[in-house]
Amino acid sequence: MKNIILIGFMGVGKGSTAREIVKQSEIVAIDTDDIIESMENRRIKKIFEYEGEEYFRDLEKQVSIWLEKNVSNTLISTGGGFYKVSNLNKIGKVVLLHSSFDGIYKRIVNHPQAEKKLRKRPLFQEINKAKELYKLRLPEYKKVADIIIDVENKSVEKVAAEILKKVKK
Repeated sequence: MKNIILIGFMGVGKGSTAREIVKQSEIVAIDTDDIIESMENRRIKKIFEYEGEEYFRDLEKQVSIWLEKNVSNTLISTGGGFYKVSNLNKIGKVVLLHSSFDGIYKRIVNHPQAEKKLRKRPLFQEINKAKELYKLRLPEYKKVADIIIDVENKSVEKVAAEILKKVKK
C-alpha cells in the first residue's frame, strides 16, 4: 500500500480523521506538523511568530523529501499548506477532506476546547483573512487530490470508513 495523505483546510478534521482511521485499521499515522515541531523543538505558532511563514514552508519541504524517501504504508495528516510541496503525489495517494468554510468554523468553535483550537492556528486569527485563504486554497486542494471526501455534517467514524473504502479500490 502506498501512503495515504490527508490534506485540507486548517480545522477540517485531518488529525481527528487520522486517529479514527488508525482505530478502524492497522495503518500507522504520522502528522507533518508534529514532525516539524519535533525538528524545531517548538510549536508551529512560535515558528510562525519568530521565523515567519516562509521559514515554516521550507521546513515542510524538508519533511516532504524525508517522507518520500523513508515512509511507506503510513497515513500522513498534514498542515493546511502542505499540499503545496512539489513531491506530494510521489509520497502517496492524496485525500482531500472537504467542508465549507462555515462548516469548518462551526466545527472549531463548537469544540469543547475551542479557544485552544483557535490559538493553535496562526492563520485563523483573523476570520476574514482565513476565509480569503480558504477561497484561494480550495481549487488548489482539488487540483492535487486523488480522492475528495465531503466531511461536512458527517461523523469522524463515517469519514474514516469512507476513506478506507475508497483508498482500497
